[in-house]
Amino acid sequence: MTGAGADPEAGPAREFVVEADGGSRGNPGPAGYGAVVLDAATGETLAEAAEYLGVVTNNVAEYRGLVAGLRAARELDPDATVRVRMDSKLVVEQMSGRWKIKHPDMKPLAAEAARVFPPGRVTYEWIPRAQNKHADRLANEAMDAGARGERWSPSTSTADLDTGRSAGGRTATGGGARAGSGTGAETGAASAARTGAPGAARPPAEPTVPADPTAPGATGSAADPTAAPGASASDTAGTRGAEADAGPPAARGDATGTPGPAGGRGAGAVEGQAAVGGARSASGGSAVRGGAGAAGPAGPEAGPRPDAASEAAAGSGASGSAGSSTTSQAAASADVRAARTVASPGWGPPDMGAPATFVLLRHGETPLTPQKRFSGSGGSDPSLSAAGREQAEKVAASLARRGTVQAIVASPLARTRETAGIVAARLGLEVAVEDGLRETDFGAWEGLTFGEVRERYPDDLNAWLSSPDAEPTGGGESFAATGARVAATRDRLVAAYAGRTVLLVSHVTPIKTFVRLALGAPPESLFRMELSAASLSAVAYYADGGASVRLFNDTSHLR
Repeated sequence: MTGAGADPEAGPAREFVVEADGGSRGNPGPAGYGAVVLDAATGETLAEAAEYLGVVTNNVAEYRGLVAGLRAARELDPDATVRVRMDSKLVVEQMSGRWKIKHPDMKPLAAEAARVFPPGRVTYEWIPRAQNKHADRLANEAMDAGARGERWSPSTSTADLDTGRSAGGRTATGGGARAGSGTGAETGAASAARTGAPGAARPPAEPTVPADPTAPGATGSAADPTAAPGASASDTAGTRGAEADAGPPAARGDATGTPGPAGGRGAGAVEGQAAVGGARSASGGSAVRGGAGAAGPAGPEAGPRPDAASEAAAGSGASGSAGSSTTSQAAASADVRAARTVASPGWGPPDMGAPATFVLLRHGETPLTPQKRFSGSGGSDPSLSAAGREQAEKVAASLARRGTVQAIVASPLARTRETAGIVAARLGLEVAVEDGLRETDFGAWEGLTFGEVRERYPDDLNAWLSSPDAEPTGGGESFAATGARVAATRDRLVAAYAGRTVLLVSHVTPIKTFVRLALGAPPESLFRMELSAASLSAVAYYADGGASVRLFNDTSHLR
């Protein structure tokens, strides 16, 4: 970051514990995974993820749980170190490099897990199954939901309560039933179904010899801070978070209404909202603690709790021994969660102080807007059009009347710096530039329409529409990578501007990501947001790590 308000020196990296598990009722059979991210220092539950996978093997489900847990940890803090704890000897030994991975279905899963964090930042530890109850029960919840034809929902999960961990304030987000993981069937004897699976039993031990366990016969285991009337929050099916300067607030583009891949919604516009919805996160549903959805200037939500290791050891034989004490504790925790859900933002303790409030301004239109072309951070870097400059002047007049903005930070791209400069001149403020606010790089798709990309790069486009981890052709940036970048940027800016109201001038994908993370929503929520050119949104960040979305896609100042 350059300019005024630069971030101070970063502190030491956080350390997380990831506990993951997966199971298949039949091997292969109906399967699911569960994963939980814990604070290594306090043992506090920070995030949960679970997903029904359709019919896959036990080992595939275990690896999918590992990947989901690592991704959840990376979203919380991409600079963290991670200690993975699993009761799958297979996954632990293979990921530690002590067992060779010979089975073709396991190699891509292991490679995917290894790419989430840089080498050396993740260590692996085998634990007894009794110490992995939280992830195990999440996996079972996902499988049970899949059997009912439903998605796993963190808002109804009791896995955290069942394992004795403090529930804290769970921000519920949707999971998703997925018909198969696409990894194919895998050989190897069954590790059987997880705890609670009807008619299933799991062997108590994993292989302990350094052979290839994937060979046949092996056993694996409150108030709007800008005070603007007329705020709107469009829920437009088929929009994706791609920056491609705006169009009308509806699914747009050359193929409007055409069915998308993987059961997606109709093809949407590229310029401004880009492409088709229907893509899902490979990590399934997740629940992020603390409101902000990622590491920030957070404090514990409830009181301190024992560290994860001592708690697991103390509780290893206690699961299922409910009793009145456990029931009372569960009921009390549920009441706390319900109260936090119902209480409107800003009802926190008065000693938390004023929040850092980000007023999120999407830049005005560029010449590419009416042409609906991909316009990210790797293309021609267009300036505002005459219409875009007029929009910026209207935003500036509106913000000047409100008088709440105390600082301005902009993306380094020309269209955002020009928009920010027009507003800054009206408000008498300087503009700081933050590289983390830039738009996604769309690689070889820059400057093309959605139809042109579909014609030239159909396979790459289908992959991109199916996964937030897929990159555009030519080494562009995935939406998962953009999300990690935005989360880190948010944390720096919250620390630098604590208690102040800051105008962040940015683009479609980063602004939607700020909102998604504040809500603790899954990546697919990006597809359900409409964000117009020169629109205003706002998120407040409190000292306890909580976040409150105050405004979304307000264009009243343009009318």
